[in-house]
Amino acid sequence: MIELDGALGGGQVLRSGLSLAMVTGQGLHIRNIRAKRSRPGLMRQHLTAVLAAAQVCGAKVEGAELGSLTLRFEPGAIQGGEYRFSIGTAGSCTLVLQTLLPALLRAPTASRVTICGGTHNPLAPPVDFLQRAWLPLLRRMGARIELSLNRYGFAPAGGGELEAFIQPSELAPLHLMQRGKLLESRAIALNAGLPAEVSERELKRVGQRLGFDDAQLLSVAIDPEQGPGNLLMLEYVHEHVTEVFSAFGMHRLRAEKVADQAIEQAQEWRCTQTAVGEHLADQLLLPMAMAGGGSFTTPHMSDHLHSNMQVIQRFLPVTIDSHVLEEGGLKIECRAL
Repeated sequence: MIELDGALGGGQVLRSGLSLAMVTGQGLHIRNIRAKRSRPGLMRQHLTAVLAAAQVCGAKVEGAELGSLTLRFEPGAIQGGEYRFSIGTAGSCTLVLQTLLPALLRAPTASRVTICGGTHNPLAPPVDFLQRAWLPLLRRMGARIELSLNRYGFAPAGGGELEAFIQPSELAPLHLMQRGKLLESRAIALNAGLPAEVSERELKRVGQRLGFDDAQLLSVAIDPEQGPGNLLMLEYVHEHVTEVFSAFGMHRLRAEKVADQAIEQAQEWRCTQTAVGEHLADQLLLPMAMAGGGSFTTPHMSDHLHSNMQVIQRFLPVTIDSHVLEEGGLKIECRAL
């Protein structure tokens, strides 16, 4: 039984713990779940992840209830098949999916997973990030995964739906030291049921600050029934990696400030020569550990990356090291013991 202190980080400690418990067959006991958050304990999306993980591997679970600060999770055998999960709020579908994917890659048969809830909400990767940035790298490692968006779901309404098809796959190490030549870049403003002026102002700000021309500024109108919601994404396609940085429109937040949030994320990455940004770095680590090795460069050590390193090394026979680069940034290296 692996003991984890949830105060080490937020919901990610729980999600990584569940993924690794399923993959390794080791039991998990976690306490102080999301202890440092304003609303500690299991929220709806975390509870959905727990119950979904339990269904995928026939786990015995204690503490699976809203607000619970402790959880005991004893996994059984992973099973592929048809799964459908509903969060019931705008909680993140993508985070629930990322919890299940490592296990389903090791299932004896293929799986189709449908998740209903929020597909585009703050503090979680939007579906577009998974499709354009994360999954292409997993496929390069050998993962056979297809992901489609059936319906948008913005916070606070939710109501979105994504669908993933996962085939059993063996992962191979990936070494991502450089991003390579820039091939194309664009800004994409999604708008569901809000005035067109919102997207126009966001894109205008991007053009002013980043020098993007009209062909690089794309406005996408979504059926208002799938909103209301707004998201600005900056996409950079390089030879070896595609990065996506995003910011969400929110009540009383000016469109220009939304654009600035996405721009500042992108600039932090682009002012270095590192391969992947903060969020992609964190989400590559567990698949690399499952593959028995891998490495990448990233601008800095985020809290999520640091806590994920600690959780992974509790479950898997790997060592994960970080080294400061002379030219700026960090090299993260995962090696089998």
